[in-house]
Amino acid sequence: MNDTASIGIIGGSGLYQMEGLTVLDERKLETPFGDPSDAYVIGEIDGVRVAFLSRHGRGHRLSPTELNYRANVFGFKLLGVHTILSASAVGSMKEEYAPTNIVFPDQFIDRTRHRADTFFGDGIVAHVGFADPICTATSSTMSKVAREVGARVHEGGVYLCMEGPQFSTRAESHLYRSWNVDVIGMTNLQEAKLAREAEICYATMALVTDYDCWHESHDDVTVETVLAYLAKNAETAQKILRNSIVPAATRNRDCACGSALQYAIITQRSAITADAKRRLAPIIRKYVETVD
Repeated sequence: MNDTASIGIIGGSGLYQMEGLTVLDERKLETPFGDPSDAYVIGEIDGVRVAFLSRHGRGHRLSPTELNYRANVFGFKLLGVHTILSASAVGSMKEEYAPTNIVFPDQFIDRTRHRADTFFGDGIVAHVGFADPICTATSSTMSKVAREVGARVHEGGVYLCMEGPQFSTRAESHLYRSWNVDVIGMTNLQEAKLAREAEICYATMALVTDYDCWHESHDDVTVETVLAYLAKNAETAQKILRNSIVPAATRNRDCACGSALQYAIITQRSAITADAKRRLAPIIRKYVETVD
């Protein structure tokens, strides 16, 4: 069968239980960077082929630090995905972003410490531009759909990506607020970096579940509160993703995401190792003559 897909969706395992989806197959992929979080569920909606991946594995087996971000994004590239739509839970760092609100951030601050977040090295060096880490056109598509389904939407903002798996201390939470951060989460930054290196458009839908631990009149964040608000938002999140698939798949990709590597690879072509060429062939073959 044709198992390629144009749209990738990454989030909770329940996201592919959406109206109008025909599940066609499950693909367990091997990548040069190890195993992705789970098998990719390949489906079709309104004639568009979609690949779903459970970020933490079905049953939520993997912590944010344990996620193999490189394998997850590389697997989408192997499947032919050109756009990734992401959904994840976040804490709010501002009064106006209340639980069940949805934020479409356009910037990141990195507070992670233990994660591989590039495909490059080991024989080939590249430096992609990351000043604007989110695909604006894809994010605009999702936020427009979110408004149409009645969600309380905030466009733009800074997502602080922390290491976890523990939540913030109160001192950290107040520090991040002094930086004018909008939301805090544990997963999206590495996905955005690797999608850019893979020349895949990436946008994220941040589902607000709590006020972290800075808000004096609200309880501190707990897993219980996160899951409760995620459950409230599940149907809305599914509608947004479902209704974003066709416009994301059919839009004119006139953004810079699809050519992010054009001038980024600085290693002399004669110095790139054969192993690096083989390992990264799906990503670099537009710019580097690869080997089988």
